[in-house]
Amino acid sequence: MAQTVVCALYKFVTLDDYQEIKQPLLDFMLAQEVRGTLLLAQEGINGTVAGTRAAIDALIAYLTTDDRFGNIVYKESFNEEMPFLRTRVKLKKEIVTMGVNGIDPTHIVGTYVKPKDWNALISDPDVVLVDTRNDYEYQVGTFQNAINPDTESFREFPDYVKQHLDPAKHKKVAMFCTGGIRCEKSTAYMKEQGFEEVYHLEGGILKYLEDVPADDTMWEGECFVFDERVTVDHHLEKGQYDQCNACRMPITKQEQQTEQYEHGISCPHCFDKTSDTQKARYREREKQVALATERGEAHMGSDSAKTIATHRAEKQQLKAQQRQASLAEQIIKEA
Repeated sequence: MAQTVVCALYKFVTLDDYQEIKQPLLDFMLAQEVRGTLLLAQEGINGTVAGTRAAIDALIAYLTTDDRFGNIVYKESFNEEMPFLRTRVKLKKEIVTMGVNGIDPTHIVGTYVKPKDWNALISDPDVVLVDTRNDYEYQVGTFQNAINPDTESFREFPDYVKQHLDPAKHKKVAMFCTGGIRCEKSTAYMKEQGFEEVYHLEGGILKYLEDVPADDTMWEGECFVFDERVTVDHHLEKGQYDQCNACRMPITKQEQQTEQYEHGISCPHCFDKTSDTQKARYREREKQVALATERGEAHMGSDSAKTIATHRAEKQQLKAQQRQASLAEQIIKEA
């Protein structure tokens, strides 16, 4: 069976017409049966999508017909199954949300470090290594000796910098994230705050795992990804984690054995954070998913939309046939 190509891409570039780009891009993705989500904003494009080899190649070719998307950064991995349910193009204020106005990575940014040079940099005792991702991502895996800012969203990162990092004290700061986009913005922010030597891993963790042999790695654990694979290992293959359908947190096999875990309803991360009413709603959702599965239908995503459209067409056809039959009966009676 042909593998699905999973493509993470982004580029910071001024798109004054980003609203006009949306519909043609969405139409092209639908025509190629590419699934996933792309974000468009005035500051650029960002997202992860998946499809056949030919479809992903066609999408990259389509994007690069616009000179502004030339040299777009993208990384590929592979999966046996389609990791996305829907095809979306969304308009946003930022392609990665920091919530700080005026940060422009096309104007100022930290120093890019190739994956092959990353180990040497972070082995320097004078370098402060910061994981710019969220806490739940850090818990799944990170680089040796990396600091966890303990943030729940990227919006909290500027506050972490203000409270814990000082340009007068921390002369060398290295940062990393999944694919590189958060680091482009975080290093731009830190340069604006007066930090002089700021480095970031070019291509992010995913590029490092692709380029650096497992025997030489300083990466520990797995890498969280924002699709149905949940995590990937050092070979960029699906990892060992599952995901709670209620709170979307990554969960281990051990956590699935606890009393707090109920498939699609709760896990140890969210059991005490949801009400009985919410849990009842989740149980009803899981019931509907199970019923759809028994019928061989999709409950969510593009396939479910096709199923709904088919059912609607069948009902309309049945009603038309009933009207024709009724009309025929009336004609016979009047004859």
